Amino acid sequence: MTAPSAERFASFAEFYPYYLQEHSNPTCRRLHYVGSLLVLTILAYALLSQQWLWLLAMPLAGYGFAWVGHFVFEKNRPATFQYPLWSFMGDWVMLKDAFTGRIRF
Repeated sequence: MTAPSAERFASFAEFYPYYLQEHSNPTCRRLHYVGSLLVLTILAYALLSQQWLWLLAMPLAGYGFAWVGHFVFEKNRPATFQYPLWSFMGDWVMLKDAFTGRIRF
């Protein structure tokens, strides 16, 4: 299945169901959660220690885990390449939805 064109989505609310479809593999989703939680951990450490170079590790941690999930387990192309802002937002909404029980962890 190919990704829909950018014109297909007029809002994040329209994009999010597509985003969840692209994350149907539980291992892929869990790798996203690990990456997102690691990003928060790195951010907290950098802020508390004032070691600002750690901030450079945030994209590596977040995207690294997510892309392994897509390429190895989901076997699709990350939506980040076509929808960078909405995909970034989708990561955090998906994590919130997992913690609140809206979607399976």
